[in-house]
Formats: sequence, C-alpha cells, structure tokens
Amino acid sequence: MTDPSTELAPLRRQVADACRVLAARDLAPGYLGHVSLRIDARRVLVRCRGPQERGLAATSARDVHLVTLDGEPGAPGELQGWIPPNELPLHTEVLRARPEIAAVVHAHPESVVAADLAGLGIRPIVGAFDMPGTKLAHGGVPVYPRAVLVRNRTLAAEMVAAMGGRPVVLLRGHGLTSAGAGVPDAVLNAVSVERIARLSLAVVSAGGRLQDVPEADMAELPDLGGAFNHDTAWRHELARLA
Repeated sequence: MTDPSTELAPLRRQVADACRVLAARDLAPGYLGHVSLRIDARRVLVRCRGPQERGLAATSARDVHLVTLDGEPGAPGELQGWIPPNELPLHTEVLRARPEIAAVVHAHPESVVAADLAGLGIRPIVGAFDMPGTKLAHGGVPVYPRAVLVRNRTLAAEMVAAMGGRPVVLLRGHGLTSAGAGVPDAVLNAVSVERIARLSLAVVSAGGRLQDVPEADMAELPDLGGAFNHDTAWRHELARLA
C-alpha cells in the first residue's frame, strides 16, 4: 500500500460508520467502545482517540487509523496526535487467534451488562422476530467473567479463550466483544445480542419467565441468506444514521 491515507479511505469510513451505528443503537452511547478491521497480517484500522474526543456518535473517518497489532503506527504519520484504544489487545488477540475473523467490535450496552449481572443469559427466546439473532443465541453466547479493562495480551487471551469459536462474548460488568467476517457482521451480531438482552429484561420485569424457542420451531427458521440478513440490514443501519 503506497498511500494508506487514500487507498484505505472507504474502509476508514466503514469503521467510522460502524461506530456511529453502535451509538445510534445505544450500544455505545458515550465515548467508550471501538471497532477494528484487519487490513493484512500485521495491521488493522481502528478507531483511535484524538485531541478533541467527542464520542462514538460523532466518529468520522479521521478518527480511524492504521496501526500494527502491537499498537505502533501502521504507516508514516498515522498516529500524530492520536492514541490507539487502551483495549487494542482485545481486538488484536481475537485477530491473531482466529484467521476467519476480519472485524472486531467492543461496546458497552447497558442492557447486556444488566441482563448478565441479573443472571439472564443470551438465549433464543424469540424466533422470526430476529432470525439471525435467534440462531446466534441458539449456538450459545459465552461470558468472560472478569470485570477488567482488557488492556494487555494476557487478559485478552483469557477473553479469547472464553469466547471460543463463537462470534460474541459478554464481558461481565463491562460490555461485549463481537467479531465477524466483516464490519457489518460484527456490528449486527452485537445489535442482535443487545436486542435479546433488552427483551429478556423486559420479560422478567413484567413478571414473565424466559423460555427458549422449541427445537421444532428453530428447525423451521429459514436462512434468508447474507444478502438479506446482512446486506439489507446494514443498509438499513446506515440509512438510520441519516
């Protein structure tokens, strides 16, 4: 890459849009949280902190910078006045361990934190209401039980071990980490998990009891394909920003 500032411009915008989607969906309502995208074997684009930090809702492409997996500038001039997130290892250890993953999201959705602390796991309690989310929950959403800032490779490796091969792991008293083959996948997984957590809290608050969708009904949920589940859903999220 001879000129990362121009060649990577569309990908910087995609990462920035992802941050704004997280904020718009209340998964990262303040200034905490970040999104990364693998560029090659040793570098990622990641939302960094700048001198005029305004929060994820105000993220623009200028907040997204190319860094190495060790947090060094990924190209000349990339980090002048910008600092990678303290929890960069949370992203890079997922990327080191799982070659099928290209994008990582870290967010602090209050409903996810509250549901987990209340002992409510992310379960397939809905069906056609959110089919991708239901299937994700049916496969299991593990929990990393330490309420720590995942700021070094040792802690990040613990989180990755708890995550296993799943696309999302909850971080107790902290938030969640979501991964995917691309930025839209990682963000939409996080949105689905937050939606189920919010519904779970509402059901329990109303005096109800959580029940998983029967296996017979799970078997009837069709796979509508990535063009609908992800492409259309992602366009919808971007349209909401407008």
